[in-house]
Amino acid sequence: MASGVPDGGRAGSGASGFTEETTIDVLRDACAEAGLDASGARLLRLGSNAVYALADRPVIVRIAADADALDEMRRAVGVARWLAAEDFPANRVLPEAGAQPLLVGGRVVTFWESVQDAEEYATLPELADLIRRLHWLEEPESLGLPYFEPFVKVRASLRALSAVDEADVAYLAERADQLEKDYGRLDFVLPFGVIHGDANIGNVLRARSGQAVLIDLDGFVLAPREWDLILTAIYYDRYGWHTRAEYESFVHHYGFDVMNWPGYPVLADLRELMMTLWMGGKAAAEPRAAEEFARRVKAIRTGATRRDWRPF
Repeated sequence: MASGVPDGGRAGSGASGFTEETTIDVLRDACAEAGLDASGARLLRLGSNAVYALADRPVIVRIAADADALDEMRRAVGVARWLAAEDFPANRVLPEAGAQPLLVGGRVVTFWESVQDAEEYATLPELADLIRRLHWLEEPESLGLPYFEPFVKVRASLRALSAVDEADVAYLAERADQLEKDYGRLDFVLPFGVIHGDANIGNVLRARSGQAVLIDLDGFVLAPREWDLILTAIYYDRYGWHTRAEYESFVHHYGFDVMNWPGYPVLADLRELMMTLWMGGKAAAEPRAAEEFARRVKAIRTGATRRDWRPF
């Protein structure tokens, strides 16, 4: 996602010191190894990944914040090749970059074909259509997709927090404990299978052809399909980042309203916790993130409005 687009909060460990300054050398070395020119590369966004656009050709370079993301990014490359074989509109890996991913300077780097010249996101109905189509697919066993284990990442994100109030960390840990119990009691109604894992409007771009294209493929897992619907729901319901009409169009195109499912509050609280932990992971390096983290923790503690939460 780009600046100004709501964050999905897919936080993990190993993101300490992840800034433009620390990634630029990784970019140069990785491009040199792949036979590409990093001169004039432009940073598009800095979140779970540093995403650069090369200046001399339509190539996107993604550097994972999590230094332990090698297996995850291997799966992302495999997912991209599988989706290409299925003629599914999604990110395509750059064939001429050779074997991927690369491990450079302790970071995991992948190379992708750029789908657009100017940043433009597709619409919520198009996102819903892509997610519904994805949920119809049956992934090959060779992909080795893991099962969805959200609390593994929650615990890793809690351990990685630094430069934040210890009382806040303790509170969020207690909240995670309760949510884990609540999650274990959920009765999911949609079929279990492959999901995107971070499905939101920031991960569907308008390609040069006009087609909507799904990006950021490193969160693919086997999971309850409700998880792919929760971000769009809370962006509307809790934060006001989507209008009611936009959300209703998403529901109409997908064919299921997760907000009408009894388990919605638990999944919403879990996603919100992950988003907050993701922000906390950036707090040490970014004053704006530290301010936002404090705002989010206070709102969760007190039950206050989330309408003043800021997208990153």
